[in-house]
Amino acid sequence: MIIERANEPNRLAQLLVERVNSGDVEGLVALYEDDAILGSGDRQAVGSAPIRRFWTELLATGITVTLGQQADAIINGDLALTSTRLPGGTVTAEVARRQHDGTWKWAIDEPALVVDE
Repeated sequence: MIIERANEPNRLAQLLVERVNSGDVEGLVALYEDDAILGSGDRQAVGSAPIRRFWTELLATGITVTLGQQADAIINGDLALTSTRLPGGTVTAEVARRQHDGTWKWAIDEPALVVDE
């Protein structure tokens, strides 16, 4: 199976929503660098295995999510700051890095998800 990669930084959040809603844990893990940090509340997942556990546990709850209003990514060389305003006003911020093949992955993420009711 071929997993779509993000060809620009804001595609990461779009892929995240698609993959959460389809229950695709491996697709979610593929959005992150191997040594990425995913922070959620008082816990951090550092690296692929802990990130996989985070998403496996979260998806086991049966959640679905909605994409908010994405701001234009701020790009400086191979780094990008991405952000999304979620319904209710919460704003996310993530750091993405351009990979050797020109695609993008998150290096730092603190997900704030709008869970569909």
